[in-house]
Amino acid sequence: MAGGLLAPTRVARERADQYQGRVTPYVIITCVVAAVGGSLFGYDVGISGGVTSMDEFLGKFFPEVYANKGRAQENNYCKYNNQGLAAFTSSLYLAGLAASLVASPVTRKHGRRASIICGGTSFLIGAALNASAANLAMLLLGRIMLGVGIGFGNQAVPLYLSEMAPAKLRGGLNMLFQLATTLGIFTANMINSGTDRIHPWGWRLSLGLAAGPAFVMTVGGVLLPETPNSLIERGLQRQGREVLEKIRGTKNVDAEFEDIVDASKQANAIQHPFRNILKRRNRPELVVAIFMPMFQILTGINSILFYAPVLFQSMGFKGNASLYSSALTGAVLASSTLASMAAVDRLGRRVLLISGGIQMIVCQIVAAIILGLKFGNDKELSRDFSIIVVTTICLFVAAFGWSWGPLGWTVPSEIFPLETRSAGQSITVAVNLLFTFIIAQSFLSMLCAFKFGIFLFFAGWIAVMTIFVYVFLPETKGVPLEEMVLLWRKHWFWKRIVSEYQEAGEARECI
Repeated sequence: MAGGLLAPTRVARERADQYQGRVTPYVIITCVVAAVGGSLFGYDVGISGGVTSMDEFLGKFFPEVYANKGRAQENNYCKYNNQGLAAFTSSLYLAGLAASLVASPVTRKHGRRASIICGGTSFLIGAALNASAANLAMLLLGRIMLGVGIGFGNQAVPLYLSEMAPAKLRGGLNMLFQLATTLGIFTANMINSGTDRIHPWGWRLSLGLAAGPAFVMTVGGVLLPETPNSLIERGLQRQGREVLEKIRGTKNVDAEFEDIVDASKQANAIQHPFRNILKRRNRPELVVAIFMPMFQILTGINSILFYAPVLFQSMGFKGNASLYSSALTGAVLASSTLASMAAVDRLGRRVLLISGGIQMIVCQIVAAIILGLKFGNDKELSRDFSIIVVTTICLFVAAFGWSWGPLGWTVPSEIFPLETRSAGQSITVAVNLLFTFIIAQSFLSMLCAFKFGIFLFFAGWIAVMTIFVYVFLPETKGVPLEEMVLLWRKHWFWKRIVSEYQEAGEARECI
């Protein structure tokens, strides 16, 4: 029965050393254009944080927050604590969560390009609605359409990059998605610093310019080739081989082509990938697909990126200083992601994840100590301590940028066999957006309740996830997608689960 215990065994032949090819200009161009989808996510993260600190925006849609902002006696940690304002930020991610689940069958049955096009189109509609919003309902509807775009884009783009990239450079090329995200954040912060001076409609320009990357993503989706894996999975073997030869720059692609064909046969035998992914043999991939995106958000990075201007204003930074500080964090994030791209296929995933986690823990603790001792309800940080806090936050952002930022997407996108790859990526995106929604909706209230303790809260989670990587995540550097299953059979913990399944399947086949 398809999808049952006797379903075809996943590709497990080690013939990666037979793979031929090189990094061609063709594959670089296609990956760069596809990765622009990441800039949609990044632009929104950066732009929403800046817009929510603009007086005209707050006065029109959130007058209560605008009034609190000007009250000197208001608790510094609680000035922006408003569920409506939080809903403006978080509604996108709830919509994205639902859209990512819908995107899975679209991506599998109609290809990665179809989801990329759907995502770009939805984002264009959302940008238009937000830029022209006349009331809160229209604003939130626009956010929901942006969320649909994010759900489709985040589901399809990492898969597209993983399948187009050669195994030896998959980590670096896959990180183009995160690089585009960080550049989107930085671009949004710079735009906010400019539009903040345009009264009274600067916020409309900030929100409307999201149409730029959305247009590039949509056109790119139309012009880009489909991945060989997707074409072969849908029965188009001749076209799949032609694309594979083109992106590898050689006709000698027999070994890789045979692996993809084998994987596609097994994938097509699975009628219900979401049901299949719950089976015991897929347990390691499922656990990683859930915990990696969850931990990525529980670093607290999105809280800083969403609310950087709000956070810095709460700490006493005046006027444009808060926007400049958030622009600085965006620049640090982009540059550190470049460093990660250069190192990930040389040092590996585990080294970056563990070392980045340790640095983030230290930074969170330092920020908590300074704010706990030098910042309170009735006082602002001195100039010297403000500089220390910004420096600490930048070091935290840098650590995230070369570790959990890009690898939180890269690792889940490369560990699944073809039969469950689309479903697995949907789970990764859904979990990421679920926790993004939870943190976005609750952060302002948590900041008001926990005060400086919010940094310790996130530091605790970073400690947990660093231990998780050390204990449970094998190194995936240089392993072909179709041979990833071999890692779990060799891992000290997961081999107990996967080997037991394997032995039971072989025993039944003998009978």
